[in-house]
Amino acid sequence: MSQGMHLVISSSLHPTSRSRILARSVAERLRSRQREVEVFDLSQRTLPPCDGATAYGNEEVIALGELIRAAEAIYVASPVYNYDVNAAIKNAVELTGKAWTGKTVSLLLAAGGQGSYMSAMGLANSLMLDFRCVIVPRFVYATGESFEGDSLADEEIGRRVDTLVEETLKLSDALNA
Repeated sequence: MSQGMHLVISSSLHPTSRSRILARSVAERLRSRQREVEVFDLSQRTLPPCDGATAYGNEEVIALGELIRAAEAIYVASPVYNYDVNAAIKNAVELTGKAWTGKTVSLLLAAGGQGSYMSAMGLANSLMLDFRCVIVPRFVYATGESFEGDSLADEEIGRRVDTLVEETLKLSDALNA
């Protein structure tokens, strides 16, 4: 069975991000299963805007691309703004493009309310259709009441994160065997 690296991308730029709490939760669960984990936090590692030209040579873009290529599975944690994932993760995908090809991808979203639970679909469709990613058919969607301070406060969301990690491991292990 393959035991490759799992990449967690935290895409929020907000200093007290709830989606970062989800990213940290995934990383902790993977480490507790003795999995190698890398976390790429877009609030700490600045990517330039995709300009279709020189941005691809930026050292952080190159580093993220290398991590994506090396990853057995990728977990994207994003806030929801205007019924979509944030612009930072869309920019990261534009900058790293083909590195995503064939990857197993899981999505975790933190939103203000229940109304934007379908907000991951644009990113999921793009990854699936443009880069032939295998999208884990289970998202974690959490709203404000699921958090307290800098941690998850909702046991049901915690169980959903556990299930997402288990299903991602099952898929990525099978695909990378």
